[in-house]
Amino acid sequence: MALATQAVSRPQDHFYWRLLATAGSFCLFGVGCLCLRILGLPLLACLPGDRTRHRQRVRHTISWLFWRFIRFMAVARVLTYEVRGAEKLGRPGQMILANHPSLIDVVFLIGLVRQANCVVKQSLWRNLFTRGPVRAAEYISNDGSMDMLDNAVNALHDGQTLIIFPEGTRTLPGQMPAFHRGAAAIALRGAKIITPVTIKVSPTTLTKAEPWYRIPLRRVHFSLQIGDDIDPQAFADLGPAPQASRKLNDYLHQYFIKELAKDERSTARP
Repeated sequence: MALATQAVSRPQDHFYWRLLATAGSFCLFGVGCLCLRILGLPLLACLPGDRTRHRQRVRHTISWLFWRFIRFMAVARVLTYEVRGAEKLGRPGQMILANHPSLIDVVFLIGLVRQANCVVKQSLWRNLFTRGPVRAAEYISNDGSMDMLDNAVNALHDGQTLIIFPEGTRTLPGQMPAFHRGAAAIALRGAKIITPVTIKVSPTTLTKAEPWYRIPLRRVHFSLQIGDDIDPQAFADLGPAPQASRKLNDYLHQYFIKELAKDERSTARP
């Protein structure tokens, strides 16, 4: 029995190479953000166009670079991934709601949607590497204020696609997501459609409070399933705003619990 346990827990799938490649990926991300801030953004600012056109260029650039980063990690054998239903993403006034099991969930989603806005954690606005790009892209700081809610609603009314993680932070390993009601309130006030994205990571990695060097024993697989659209108006008609928001939040919570509980073969590493 002891020998069998030892065999299962032994590092595999080129463990030490993946550790080195993971370190390289983090370095590449940091250097890339810094280069974008120092060189890329000033060059983009020199191009003709108004503030909206500049914001669009910055978002497109960040999206393109994020997807190249995902592809780099795949080629470096850090991870594998599967995306189903990506053609549903990127529509005007669309709110994309996703669970948040890993640090790089936002990299996947912004990489998939070229012109997406995103509600990002406030610390990114102070970080040396990320504050330049997030400001230039005019992403929305998740500071919990009414201004944040209004900015998100205004972005949707403006026809932007908005990415939100209703949990506000990464899910603790082994637990189901717990959604805050703010995302539902934003959806009821501004979204034309809500599109849920279920993210599964097997085995878990880069979870909350987990250092980057604690990589899993085998290569991690990301599975992103884009679900069917949800009409926020169907919930807006159920009663006053607080009641409608609570019912929509409960529906979304149950939807993700159900989807995450499914035993899908696609979440296993190929």
